Amino acid sequence: MNLDSARGALVQEGRELLAAMEEALLAIEDEGFTEERINAIFRAAHTIKGSAGLFGLESLVSFTHVAESLLDQVRMGELFVEGAMLSLLLTCGDYIGSLLKAVEEGCEAQEPNAVLRAHLLAQLQEYLDRTHSESEPEAEPPQLRETALEDARGESVDSNLWHVSLRLSADVLRNGMDPLSFLRYLDKLGRIVHLHTVTDQLPSAQHFDAESCYLGFELEFESAATKQEIEDVFEFVREDCQLHILPPNSRVEEYLRLINELPESPQRLGEILVQSGALTQVELDRVLARQRGEASPVTPLGSLLLDDHLVPQPVMAAALSKQKHVEDKRTHEQVFIKVEVGKLDQLINLVGELVIAGAATNLHALRRDMEMLEEAAQAMSVLVESIRDASLSLRMVAIGEVFQRFPRVVRDISKELDKDIQLLVTGADTELDKSMVERLADPLMHIVRNAMDHGIETAQERLTTGKVISGSLRLNAYHESGSIVIEVSDDGRGLDRERILAKALQRGLVQLDQTLSDAEVYRLIFEPGFSTAEHVTNLSGRGVGMDVVRRNIELLRGEVEVLSEFGRGTTVRIRLPLTLAIIDGFQVMVGDEHFVLPLDQVIECVDLPPQEGRHHLINLRGEPLPFLRLRELFSIAGASSGRESLVVLQHGSHRAGLVVDQLVGEFQAVIKPLGMLFQKSRGLSGSTILGDGRVALILDVANLLQRASALSADSPGRPLEVAPDVNRSLMNSI
Repeated sequence: MNLDSARGALVQEGRELLAAMEEALLAIEDEGFTEERINAIFRAAHTIKGSAGLFGLESLVSFTHVAESLLDQVRMGELFVEGAMLSLLLTCGDYIGSLLKAVEEGCEAQEPNAVLRAHLLAQLQEYLDRTHSESEPEAEPPQLRETALEDARGESVDSNLWHVSLRLSADVLRNGMDPLSFLRYLDKLGRIVHLHTVTDQLPSAQHFDAESCYLGFELEFESAATKQEIEDVFEFVREDCQLHILPPNSRVEEYLRLINELPESPQRLGEILVQSGALTQVELDRVLARQRGEASPVTPLGSLLLDDHLVPQPVMAAALSKQKHVEDKRTHEQVFIKVEVGKLDQLINLVGELVIAGAATNLHALRRDMEMLEEAAQAMSVLVESIRDASLSLRMVAIGEVFQRFPRVVRDISKELDKDIQLLVTGADTELDKSMVERLADPLMHIVRNAMDHGIETAQERLTTGKVISGSLRLNAYHESGSIVIEVSDDGRGLDRERILAKALQRGLVQLDQTLSDAEVYRLIFEPGFSTAEHVTNLSGRGVGMDVVRRNIELLRGEVEVLSEFGRGTTVRIRLPLTLAIIDGFQVMVGDEHFVLPLDQVIECVDLPPQEGRHHLINLRGEPLPFLRLRELFSIAGASSGRESLVVLQHGSHRAGLVVDQLVGEFQAVIKPLGMLFQKSRGLSGSTILGDGRVALILDVANLLQRASALSADSPGRPLEVAPDVNRSLMNSI
């Protein structure tokens, strides 16, 4: 078992648990307290602590233990949840997240924020002290079990001493588990009073295997924990051990069953139980008397106790050092995706069918049966397409993975701004590529913060304009024309067109006599450093956020537009391709150059009448349609040798045509990124390699449609900044 991989899984699981914990805390704040919600929060904290304990992450374990203790008091009804406690627990979740990040980066020994940690621990302790301040009889010191006598019912005078019997399988070390980590973590729940290491299974030197485990443990454990909590300590090793837990005041019959189930001889176990204090000699005699004559004189054991220290400190330090060794996560980043079993089964079945089809194709090729070979090749093509779709579906995740962080963001910013803002999330189950989900978080964060800070008014302003006091912010996602559309809408003050124009004139972004549409004016807010805010706040106003939004969205081959009505609200709409890996394309040619268009954005293909000449507007069934000529756009030499074709494209609500020489047909394009030389070439979204090894450019339909609209309005157009021999240059960059 790879420990680095296991630690990566720990971080991934921890973040998912923190997200669930945060969701439950916000649900309590919005909808009220329920036992189910507080239990979910407690389980999340307990699981994080248990997982961290396996890797010796003391900082994470100790902090989470205090938070878990507070949650346990709430579960038991000794503390009541109120606003300040919810805020504290949310901040504790953030701090635990920073500890997980440190683990991911391999620097868990460094405290990320010592001041915050001390502050949070002090606040948690204040709540815990409230329950401890109630009058309670002081606990008596634990009695030595060697002198304890059982009364007539076989009960001990001690009330919180558990007996734990643990036998580890031979493969526990091979599976990456360290027995010491479980004992150390057990010590967090109480105090190990006595511990015996059972080595009866240890083989002779010639048969000893250094990778096998031959140990067992019998220990007396003083704790107020429940049996379930003690069992949870060994949760990750339950499949590799034999575990028995006897509660305090257990009857002699229960020890009898324990002796019968363990592999050692009854007399040997009797010695261990007496030495550990689990049984007295009188009790042992009673147990052995029931072993059908197998009793034997009890001989004293050697000193096997290690008192409060389980192992010598140098050994413990070496074990911890080995556990904490991890490669630099910054150079070996691991990303995990949860996949439905059904999707994996489907992919495996398709691969099996592909293997069969491949064997049939080879057979027909050997027999030179061209008719059957063609049929087999077609079957393989269908299977490859199905496997492609199934493989891409493994990368598809719900955008709710991004949306789920915003309830907390809206809550915190609302309190900071002293505004009442309600968040509505729709379309959270809409799926898109995992890599895009991860890169959407920052752009959406900028948009949401701007909407809350500058878009939604204060309560007094909303009342003055006749609006309800509570502002509304909506996150929505849906599929449209082979793309995913994400909208962030608010019912705030909207964008002030005149104010934006005045700022743009002041900065020289537009000319005084220039006529701009609303969409063009609103697009100005994405210019670097552009801001109409009168005051700079902690959230926005510096003119850098929206520029980051546009740049990040364009890197994802997407586009962003703004719709606004002054006094009514604003909608920022992001349109993205579903995946960055493979697309269904439509291949066209101009001269000897090949181009690929996303098939989902191709509406139809028609012949371009010769009389249309060089115009950039055509009458298509009674409606004007702007169009571009790829030959002019890419400065391709020569003239068309035959009748030109018009490919009608649509992106969102915009439609335009593209004039090409030849229609090749549908084509599955594996997207290759453009080299550094061509990354800023507008109108290109990538490239792909054709079956004959040549390179074809994948066109950016959104940009082409904007250019077509500009040309149809008699705006001067200019060729793309791409050399005529772009294909040869691109081949060297892929």
